[in-house]
Amino acid sequence: MANACSAGIDTGFAALDFGQMVVLGLVQGVSELLPISSTAHMRVVPAVLGWPDPGSAFSALMQLAALAAVVTYFRRDVSEIASGACLALRRRETGGPQVRLAVGIVLATIPIVVAGVLLAPLLNACGSPLRSLWVIGASSIAMALLLALAEWLARHDRSVEQSRLRDFLLVGLAQVGALIPGVSRSGSTLTAALGLGFKRAEAARLSFLIGLPAIALAGLKEAVELARAGIDTHAAALLLVGLVAGSLASFAAVWGLMRFLERMSSWPFVLYRGCMGILLLLGVAGG
Repeated sequence: MANACSAGIDTGFAALDFGQMVVLGLVQGVSELLPISSTAHMRVVPAVLGWPDPGSAFSALMQLAALAAVVTYFRRDVSEIASGACLALRRRETGGPQVRLAVGIVLATIPIVVAGVLLAPLLNACGSPLRSLWVIGASSIAMALLLALAEWLARHDRSVEQSRLRDFLLVGLAQVGALIPGVSRSGSTLTAALGLGFKRAEAARLSFLIGLPAIALAGLKEAVELARAGIDTHAAALLLVGLVAGSLASFAAVWGLMRFLERMSSWPFVLYRGCMGILLLLGVAGG
């Protein structure tokens, strides 16, 4: 595939080799599930290394790797919510905790689905202005400030089992911000959950569970669009290598984040995001 665009889809990844795809798959896998923005890293890392921008299609499809990691790590939660909700509905017991969690996850997904459909032409366009380093730098700083505020002011005393439908809706609205490169889906939902008073590890757990449908829909949508665009065998093989690397890195990321937040605060991510945003803006301003 000589062109970085195929049927209007940004397919810059086709210009990479397998070694580069492994590196970017690992970077994408880690940054997708940590609150540091995978899109930002997919723009910055290739630029620093002098590689082509892999494009928005790569970032979207790699969410399937994150999906596999989250489902694997939270398989007990996913199984209990799905089976418990189905059993309760068959018994017409609509007030059970599993039903509330299932309904809440669906409710939290609606805002990003609607916004994603409306903004798809801009988000997935070749050379989208939203993927500019200015936007990524500014949004990284903004999210660092919001995460700092949530960490500083929140109570950190609630669990997922104590969540209400209002919590799911608010975290779902925050998830819409992930459509802006540099914001981070996990970063926006984690920040919202912390702001609502959830314990740090519980906030991460809520963030991942709420993100499952959105991650699945985004990844599957991109897979269908790439199939329709008719990418060649080499490009498909590159994506497969990236998915394998991304899946392994994503599982390591979610495992590490959950254990980190059980013992530590999110301040290291605040500092990382803030410094990255400032360096990006200074770098762009300085040419």
